[in-house]
Formats: sequence, structure tokens, C-alpha cells
Amino acid sequence: MKQFPLPIVRLLPKAKPQVIRHGFPWVFANELVMDRRTKGLSHGGLVVLEDADRRPLGLGTINPKSKIAVRMLDFDPEAEIDETWFAAKLTRALQHREALYDAPFYRLVHAEADGLPGVIIDRFGDVAVIQPNAAYAERMIEPLVAALVAVTGVTTVIKNGTGRARSLEGLEEEMVVVHGDEPTGPVPVQMNGATYMADVMGGQKTGLFFDQRPNHAFAAQLAKGGSILDVFSHVGGFSLAALANGAMSAIAVDGSAAALELAEAGAKASGVADKFETRKGDAFDVLEALGKDGETFDVVVCDPPAFAPSKATAEKGLRAYERVARLAAPLVKEGGYLVLCSCSHAADLKRFRDASARGIGRGGRRSQLVYTGQAGPDHPLLPQLAESGYLKALAFRL
Repeated sequence: MKQFPLPIVRLLPKAKPQVIRHGFPWVFANELVMDRRTKGLSHGGLVVLEDADRRPLGLGTINPKSKIAVRMLDFDPEAEIDETWFAAKLTRALQHREALYDAPFYRLVHAEADGLPGVIIDRFGDVAVIQPNAAYAERMIEPLVAALVAVTGVTTVIKNGTGRARSLEGLEEEMVVVHGDEPTGPVPVQMNGATYMADVMGGQKTGLFFDQRPNHAFAAQLAKGGSILDVFSHVGGFSLAALANGAMSAIAVDGSAAALELAEAGAKASGVADKFETRKGDAFDVLEALGKDGETFDVVVCDPPAFAPSKATAEKGLRAYERVARLAAPLVKEGGYLVLCSCSHAADLKRFRDASARGIGRGGRRSQLVYTGQAGPDHPLLPQLAESGYLKALAFRL
């Protein structure tokens, strides 16, 4: 029997090793022999995973305190996880993005789908924002950052250690520049003909949502020559793209004054400030007020935060999506379009589509579904991991 220098963890007999062999990247705690030795292993340390018959399945990282006990890193149990290993993963990821985009503004690493479990990296030109949402990535942040700088040539790397995923891993929150100098202000990002302002140090997530890029472009087509209402707008994702591509007017609605200030700066930088208006307030309240005023638009887009971030919140979240559709549907002109989005992986496409259709019906409208979108190709899916396909965008003609 071959001896490995790393600790060995073993699947229970009931577990299915073929799932791992076929590419599934996680081992749950209830699939693992959790004896005292395994429970005492270092949080985020490297381990060799074996099946119940002691045959090696590969190299992973362990977190005995997490439901996801092991994340697979390499199917070679003798792989060395160092700067060279990270550089190979990043080079492969970069080649894909450079084939897609002319400018360096994209998601560079989309966690498991790019072979770096729990790691998100968004690139904003010479600035990269990394989210190390798994314990091993936090522990190995130095070689990861060194590889990122060497492969991409970015001059600033920001570690965004915030969010629910880190808390589930038992990691502390932290926002810090780990390489280079802190940006002096928002980073301008060119996308779909518009200029967006990304607050990489204080905005939501990494500062901008690259995942909606193709859905922004589709909605912009629908709004050409017309009006658009962009609800839960963040920094003006849908509205600025629409104005840059021929929409005549846009209203962006968000509860964050800071986000709307960035949206206004983006509108100015895009040369469309005279057609752009913002409204700060609770989205549901604004939708109800616009309905009472009899306002209508050629295109209405609602892109809310994750109402169903977990299975436990799925039903409540679906009711919220239904309510959004019910309130938004009456605001769409006859023959106009309603675009509804969900970033909740716990609410799958069918359930989200059904909730949206119910809401449209309850809003007194009939509809035809004309478009189903997902995240852009810089957010690849791991076929074995349904959770990597979280984003849904539905366009209905009413």
C-alpha cells in the first residue's frame, strides 16, 4: 500500500466513490469516517481522500467543522499545492476569458468550475478582487496571490473576506489590500457600451456583477427607443446598458444611496446622464407607488438579491419572487417586456419560472416567455455541481 506524507481521510462504506471519480468536488461530513483523528485535523489542511477500500481518490482540503468536509483539489494524490499549481489553474482560466473578451474586465475564477473550490476572483483591469471563501484558500492566500500577479500582471489585489460563505467555513470577515496600493476611487468598467463604476473596496460582492452581462445586453435590445425601469438596480446594470444602446429614458431604483451615486457617476461617464433618473427606496414600496400613479414602461427589470439563499428559505423566497412579478407586471406597457432575475440556487429554474408566471397572472396580465438567460461564459458551470448554475433571467412579453 502506497504511503502518502499527508493525512488520509476515508469515505464510509455507504458513500459512492464513483461520484468523486466522475468529478463531483465535495465530500459531505456524513459521508466521511469522522473519528477523533479526522475531527482533529487542521482547519483548511491538505488530505488524501480514500474510498472505503483504501484506494486513493485524490487530494483535497478538509474542514471538519463544515458540512462540506472535503473539497477536492486534484485527482493526483501526490500533487503539490503551491504557487506553481495555482499558476496552472489561473493560466487555464485566463486563456478562456481572453478568448471571450477584448478588455480585462471579467470573472477570472468561478470557484469549483475553474478548479479552485471556494475561490472567486473578479478582474477590473489592473485590479483583482479575490474572495477566499474556503479555509484552504485563506491559509494559502500568499502563493495564490503571487500566482495571480505573475499570471495576469495585475498591480493591485484586494482580499474581500466578507459574506455568508465565509461564515459557513468558520472564517472571519476582512477587507484588505494584499498586493499593491488601494484604489483611490471607483474603478470604471466598460461593458455593453456603457461605463460602470465599481466600488471594489466597499460595494456589494466584489463591486460589480459581471454575471448579468449577456442578460443586460438582451434587455438593452428590448428597450431600444423606449423606456426602462431598473428595479434593484445596484450600480445601474440594466439601465445603463439600455441607455448606451438606444433607450430613451431610464429610472434606476435601489435601497442603497451609495449604489445609486455610482449609477449616476456611470451615467455621466457614459454620456447619458440627461436620460437617467434614480429613486432611492424599498423596491416593493416603489413598485406599489408607481402602480398607484399609473406609470408604465416599455421594459421593466427586477434583479433582486437572493431571496432564497438556502433550502430552508426556498418557499419564502419563491413567494417574494412571485410578489415582485405581481407588482411589476402592471407597470409594463401592452406588448412590452418584463425581465425577472434570480440569483438563488435554492430556487431552481422551474420553480422560479412558475413563481414568476403566477405573479404575472396575479398582476392581471398574460405573458409569453421569450428568453431564458443565465450567467455569462466567464461564470462556467461544473456539470456535476448544480449549485454553480445559480443565475436565472426570464424575459416575458406581456
